[in-house]
Amino acid sequence: MSSWQEFEGQAPELAAIVRALLDANKHKTMATVRKDGSPRISATEVDFRDGELWLGSMPGAMKALDLRRDPRMALHAAPTPTDDEDPSRWQGDAKLAGRAIEITDPEVLARFEMPGEGPHLFRVDLTEVVWTRVEGDELVIDMWHEGKGVRQVRRK
Repeated sequence: MSSWQEFEGQAPELAAIVRALLDANKHKTMATVRKDGSPRISATEVDFRDGELWLGSMPGAMKALDLRRDPRMALHAAPTPTDDEDPSRWQGDAKLAGRAIEITDPEVLARFEMPGEGPHLFRVDLTEVVWTRVEGDELVIDMWHEGKGVRQVRRK
């Protein structure tokens, strides 16, 4: 698993683009694994601090309970609006996957203004980051996988 800072060090250009897409809209869509193994989609927000990617949750939220049981997750940044006349003007979308590790240290929770019992705070350790966009008549996918670096796929 890699922290955001480690990913950023390995793929600085991709990290800058993906972060800009993540920062473009407040709400993201997160997938977690339910108790029965089926997927759950939830809205979430993320924060970048101290070289890490963080996400929080209200007390007892199903997504938090999912992550406590099985930390695997995926996150999708809401895509920016497309230009139907010129799809290559679309900035693209960003996706990432990894594991969300719950942090219960009271000092860390206080730094995030989450003191006391209840709210959940998770640090995301990355395994995959993807940026998808259109260039001319091609779909272009830049992807980073832990231990493999960045590669690009182009599809017509």
